[in-house]
Amino acid sequence: MDLKLKDKHVMVTGGSKGIGMAIALSFAKEGAIPTLVSRSQSSLDEACARIYAQTGIKAHSVSLDLGAAGSAKTLAAQCGSVDILVNNAGAIPGGNLLDIGEEKWRQSWELKLFGYINLTREVLPMMQERKHGVIANIIGMAGAAPRSAYICGSTANAALIAFTQALGASSQAHGVRVFGINPSPTKSERMEGMLRAQAAQKFSDPERWMELTTQMPFGRMAEPQELADLTTFCCSPLSSYLSGSVINVDGGQMFA
Repeated sequence: MDLKLKDKHVMVTGGSKGIGMAIALSFAKEGAIPTLVSRSQSSLDEACARIYAQTGIKAHSVSLDLGAAGSAKTLAAQCGSVDILVNNAGAIPGGNLLDIGEEKWRQSWELKLFGYINLTREVLPMMQERKHGVIANIIGMAGAAPRSAYICGSTANAALIAFTQALGASSQAHGVRVFGINPSPTKSERMEGMLRAQAAQKFSDPERWMELTTQMPFGRMAEPQELADLTTFCCSPLSSYLSGSVINVDGGQMFA
C-alpha cells in the first residue's frame, strides 16, 4: 500500500530508540525523510545508520534536550519546515504521590508535557500558514486509565490527551491534523528495566520479568513496530479525516 509519504519531512522526538526509532524507520520505508531528535548523539548515529541500511534513506539527526528552556525554539529554527511532527520524547518515573518529589515531578513534565506543548507551539504556525501538516502525539494509556503507582505519568498523559483533543478539534480549520496514540506497555529497553525492577520486588528475582507479561492481552507486550505502523498510517493522507482523536492501543485491556 502506498501511503503517499514519499519525500515528506518528518520530525520524530525521542527518535533514537524504542517506539520513536520504530516510527522513524516506518516512515523511511515509505520514502519519507526523518529527522530524529534525542539527547544522545551516539544513539542517533546508530539509529540513522540502521535506517540507511534498511531503506537507503539518509535520516537527519539533532542532539538536543527538549526539557531545557528554549530548546523547542532552537529545534524549530534549526530544522525549519516539517510536514509531520511526532512528539514522542519523554520518560516519567513510576511511583505514588509520596515517592516523587516536586523537583523530579517538574523535571519529568518539562520534557514530556511541556516538551510536546512547546514544540507544537513552534511548528503549528508554519503548518497553518501552508494549510497542511500533521502532529502526532505519542502519549500513553496511563492518561486514559490513571494509576496511583504511576501518578506523575498518569497526570501528564491525561493533560496531553486533553491538549490533543482540544487542539485537534480546531486545527483542522487551518488544514492541520492533530491526533494522539496511547500505547500500552511496549517492548523496549526501558520497559524491560521497569519490569525487572517489579520482578525483583515481587519474586526477588529480576530474571523472572517475562512472567509479568503473561497476563497482558495476547500474553505479551505490544511491539514497537505495531505502534510505528499505526502512527505512520494515521499521519498519511489515507487517514486525512482523523483529527482530535486519541487512539488507545492496549489490546482491549481497558474494557476487560
